[in-house]
Amino acid sequence: MRFMVLVKADKDSEAGVMPSEELLTEMGKFNEKLVNAGVMLAGEGLHPTSKGVRVKFSGKQPSVIDGPFAETKELVAGFWIWKCDSLAKAIDWIKQSPFQDTEIEIRQIFEAEDFGAELTPELREQEERLRAKAEELSKT
Repeated sequence: MRFMVLVKADKDSEAGVMPSEELLTEMGKFNEKLVNAGVMLAGEGLHPTSKGVRVKFSGKQPSVIDGPFAETKELVAGFWIWKCDSLAKAIDWIKQSPFQDTEIEIRQIFEAEDFGAELTPELREQEERLRAKAEELSKT
């Protein structure tokens, strides 16, 4: 199973305050444990929403809304993609992180088999082809 682990934003992350050297060192150690255990597939921090936009789809014409966005508690400051045997294992891992005074959200990522018969053999083949191409392009 794959999980997206979302690190919630706070006032500091939204203000563009970078983590301390101590936290970066501890996060580096934690990420190394995750990679060595075969858990971490990806992980990144995000710039504050003041540097982002939202695209709202309503009717025929999408609209673009510039950041920053008001509700800090609903924003994401970073993420990981983890491969774990269960949600319980993902929870065990995040409990080992060096975070303090933050909130983490863990959500399972859909796999092809989760879509059942609606994911036809043609759509499955297309999905596999696109994933392979995206993986190839990410290496360049």
